[in-house]
Amino acid sequence: MEPFLENSDLLWVAFGNTLTIALAAGALSFVWGTILAAFRVSPIGPLRTFGAVYVEVVRNTPLTLLFLFFLVASTPLLGLTIGLGVPMAIVAMTLYTATFVCEAVRSGVNSVQVGQAEAARSVGLTFIQVLTHVVMPQAFRSVVPPLINVYVAHIKNTSVAAGFAVFELVNFANRFSNPYPAQVVALFFGVGLCFLAMTIPLGLASQSLEKKLVIHR
Repeated sequence: MEPFLENSDLLWVAFGNTLTIALAAGALSFVWGTILAAFRVSPIGPLRTFGAVYVEVVRNTPLTLLFLFFLVASTPLLGLTIGLGVPMAIVAMTLYTATFVCEAVRSGVNSVQVGQAEAARSVGLTFIQVLTHVVMPQAFRSVVPPLINVYVAHIKNTSVAAGFAVFELVNFANRFSNPYPAQVVALFFGVGLCFLAMTIPLGLASQSLEKKLVIHR
């Protein structure tokens, strides 16, 4: 564990960057994914089409290619200027993870009885009001465990950022594998433990919530 002890300050920076990417992109992807889910169940055709095309294209594109797009093509094609490192990782992770959030939320929306939405519309509520006051509260309740699984995968996916100028945990292990050739296994094992420290609590929360939801049903 010599590399960790001698470079503990850099380890905390790498861990902090990983956590920052996971939390920021996680929150933003929840918002964008929920909006996409609303698009996909919208009565407005163009919104449904946009949501479906976006989800299918981005979800089936390797995350590495999304990072490459923002690294190489986002400025000349879209005129976007996204800083390298953590900002780029947050944007790419947000756009990617949102597709899985969308599908999880949409499955929850589809599980809500159609009669409830029809009853709400019959008393004069608009589509947005039905969605926010009737459908989404029930949908979120039913998809908490699947969403947690999405975010467990999301945390692990932050390791892709190591190849794109982001100093996170995997980048830390790569950087110090040359100065400490005899400690390579220990380096990646330690980094794996850091990821487990973030993902295991989410897994336990998923199991606990699933049991509570089954009891309440």
